[in-house]
Amino acid sequence: MKRAAGWLALAGGGLALAAGLAFQFSHAVQDGVFAAGARRQLARQSQLPLTDDALRVLLCGTSSPLPRPQAAKACTLVVAGGRLFIVDIGPEAAENLALWRVPTPRVEAAFLTHFHSDHIGELGELNMQGWAQGRMRPLDVYGPAGLETVVAGFNAAYSFDRQYRNAHHGEGTGRLPLAAGVMTAHPADFVTPGDAPSGRTQIVYNQGGIVVTAIETDHRPVAPAFSYRFDYKGRSVVITGDTVLNAGLTRAASKADVLVSEAQAHHLQNILAAEADAAGQTTLAGVLRDTSRYHINPVEAARMANQAGVRELVYTHVAPPLVFGFLKTPWLRGVSAERPEGVTIGEDGMLITIPLDGSPVRFDQLKG
Repeated sequence: MKRAAGWLALAGGGLALAAGLAFQFSHAVQDGVFAAGARRQLARQSQLPLTDDALRVLLCGTSSPLPRPQAAKACTLVVAGGRLFIVDIGPEAAENLALWRVPTPRVEAAFLTHFHSDHIGELGELNMQGWAQGRMRPLDVYGPAGLETVVAGFNAAYSFDRQYRNAHHGEGTGRLPLAAGVMTAHPADFVTPGDAPSGRTQIVYNQGGIVVTAIETDHRPVAPAFSYRFDYKGRSVVITGDTVLNAGLTRAASKADVLVSEAQAHHLQNILAAEADAAGQTTLAGVLRDTSRYHINPVEAARMANQAGVRELVYTHVAPPLVFGFLKTPWLRGVSAERPEGVTIGEDGMLITIPLDGSPVRFDQLKG
């Protein structure tokens, strides 16, 4: 038996060596291997269900501005009635969408909570990718006052790119029309910049049974800043953006099925700041300490979820970064006493399914 196994191992090694040599020296073998790989990749379908049996939420970026491997900056995608909506689109998020084969040409609109770079950094890429893959109209973008300036800036920054791509692929073919490659700003007018937040709300999108409500929240000195509530066929999700605990947001989140809330564990952030000070990185240390003034912590988010009566609380924009799984324990310190169940720390690729029939919320994970 041992001798037979030895001969089999030797034969297998010989076959592997022959295959390796064939690949090294045969153009036909190289091209065949590449074609097989391309065929397999192109046959991959989107992992995102678009059937009209649920309201779906995909976490496409769960990191704070501090980097974490395998995590993009702030981004949440909502699917309702086969339509796709993006809430914030931070750096690295567009790459996630591409890896999961999310059909970006079908993104109906983008909603921006505010204009920090980690929430808008890939707005231009989202727009360009959707257009380059077949979107035939401008991308609608909704957000607070000042949105016109932000959208105009991205449109200007990508103006040469649009011209190049149209010249490469569009002229005379009807592909990549220049008029479809831009974004259109729809700024909300119910909040004046600089006003003290009072929890005002306004419906900013109402089509096909999908109602999106902008919620004035408190991220001062950023003002105005929004959260968004999506309602569809009796199901709902609220996405906070950046905020502190406040009564207006709690009211607006009432009875939502899922609350996707940013959160920062201030006690860990302060330890990080102390270590930055000790390393002589005083500017970073000061910035890290300041953030506790304008971000909600995990216990407060749990309290808000309880007061609003939501079914599931999902954390995103997680700070400081949980680079090791065991750090979830100190990050969640005190949460179980406030809310023992219905709490989840979000990860990039987490798909939250809220069935329209009212059955339990489901959690799945997309793969790149």
